Amino acid sequence: MADVTVGVRGRVLEVVLKRGKVNAIDAATSRALGAAFEQLQEDDGLSVGIVTAEGRFFSAGWDLKAAQEGEDPEADMGPGGFAGLTEFWGLTKPVIAAVNGTALGGGFELALSADMIVAAEGAEFGLPETSIGLVPDSGGVIRLPRRLPRAVAMEMLMTARRAPAAELLRWGVINAVVPADALMSEARALADRVAACAPLSLRAVKEIARATEGLTEQEAFARMRAGGLEAYGRLYDSADAKEGVAAVMEKRSPVWTGR
Repeated sequence: MADVTVGVRGRVLEVVLKRGKVNAIDAATSRALGAAFEQLQEDDGLSVGIVTAEGRFFSAGWDLKAAQEGEDPEADMGPGGFAGLTEFWGLTKPVIAAVNGTALGGGFELALSADMIVAAEGAEFGLPETSIGLVPDSGGVIRLPRRLPRAVAMEMLMTARRAPAAELLRWGVINAVVPADALMSEARALADRVAACAPLSLRAVKEIARATEGLTEQEAFARMRAGGLEAYGRLYDSADAKEGVAAVMEKRSPVWTGR
């Protein structure tokens, strides 16, 4: 059985991690995940991706067994970095993490690198690296303090405490917590709502949000207006912008072309 399977449902790419009991991720699995996200980026017929896993674990993160057997921490994880997504800066399409179970270390970092997170009831999230002499340097130490109040993030980072999905929902880190048997239907419904929107608009939203993160409001407006943001620069003269206005005036659903 392949460690990573990929399926297409309409304009949605679904990526499923299937690697042993805890879905640990080695370099080869990172590259396979990266290839799936590259497919999402390159296929004009796709608007959004879902990444999920089979079993009780979403992912336990870095494959420590592979590391113990000699896999170099600096091994080639592919252009998207660990898990194929944590450093995929060129990905302009949204990704939803459907977290089916425990997400630890790099598994939590994979979820944090998605744009939205839907979690099953009972799912737990944690960054245990400091308890084993490591650091969550595939995004956890950077992204978590930007999503949580700093004190809460530092507690999780410095004590290896696991947080239940319900707690992270309250903090706004994740979008929804649902019964396990409803996880994929919830993630797919969210993906379908995303896919109903204009592809170029989706790209522009992600592009602007990424380019202005950490800036003041004035700095962010200046960055957005300065030019150089490819999707945003194309947006208002695009066929889809004209189609969207026409659809409103004609009281019909728009037909997007991504141009």
